[in-house]
Amino acid sequence: MTHASPKLHNAMWPGLVGKEEGSDQPPISLDRMLELTAAAEVNGVKYDGIDYFLFHPHTDPDASDDELKAIADKIAAHDLVVGSLVAPVWPGTVGDSAMGDEEARKKFVLAVEKACRIAKVFNEHGIRKYGVIRIDSAGSPADWAADPEGNTKIIAETFREAAKVAEGYGERLAAEGEICWAGMHSWKDMLDLLEAVDMPKTVGFQADMAHTYLYLLGYNAPEHALLKEGYSDEEFKAAYKTMTDALRPWTIDFHIAQNDGSVHGTGSHDKTGKHCPADDPNGKLDIVECASYWLEGATERGIQHICWDGCMFPNEMLETPATWNTILDVMIKVRNAHGWD
Repeated sequence: MTHASPKLHNAMWPGLVGKEEGSDQPPISLDRMLELTAAAEVNGVKYDGIDYFLFHPHTDPDASDDELKAIADKIAAHDLVVGSLVAPVWPGTVGDSAMGDEEARKKFVLAVEKACRIAKVFNEHGIRKYGVIRIDSAGSPADWAADPEGNTKIIAETFREAAKVAEGYGERLAAEGEICWAGMHSWKDMLDLLEAVDMPKTVGFQADMAHTYLYLLGYNAPEHALLKEGYSDEEFKAAYKTMTDALRPWTIDFHIAQNDGSVHGTGSHDKTGKHCPADDPNGKLDIVECASYWLEGATERGIQHICWDGCMFPNEMLETPATWNTILDVMIKVRNAHGWD
């Protein structure tokens, strides 16, 4: 069965994350990422839109309204729309650690405010009609571990301040759990943080299939592991249900991805769950089946699109058209199996 929803998006940040000027994996321009996305097609079906990281070299977070409208026109010219936006919350961008000192936390909130302003311009332009603002804690699990309870409390306070800003713009914030982010590095710590924030209408969870697979293994939090190496299919399904039952009620944004059970980092990006091609023979996930756990009740939580995350794919892979067609094909299968009209 074919369905009209959720809309299918491609992420722009694989052209940026972990890629610095002068490295052997330099950034890929927004223009090129848009070209690659728009060119993908499977049996007449194409990507509906993009999700977008709001930082250089793709976007100046302080770009004028006119500059942002020009970007929106460029995206529209490819017959694409914009969905979720990634706020530049990390040190070295606009923001800083959500559990840092007062100055750092103000920078974090400022980054969210800049993202919300850009969202407003895109919304008024008409290029964006759905999606969330993505955030992380922008701190390390090692620093967090010095005072888990106290640091979770500080992160929650920072997220609440950012959420007040987002509410003023009519936006929601989605915290993407990754094993490399403080207080978000295990499924249980992520749940504890969301409950500490306690703003379910404004602050939710962004589930990424590659990152949450590492949650099952307890990579940076062995005490919260739900699986051991050599697990059976039955053990996997039971563990996946435990994790998704806990986090799904909070999930307001969803990344389709594959993982081979390893961690990976390039450039300045710390090691996290490795994103693999959709057809990777070493992939641990049945993408279509696992997506069903997260998409149950998706419309009730306001989800209108899903996004592929190929974070830290090498440039050669990104520049290969077959990569995007294979990804689009599996996303179509997810929508056909679990979508709606």
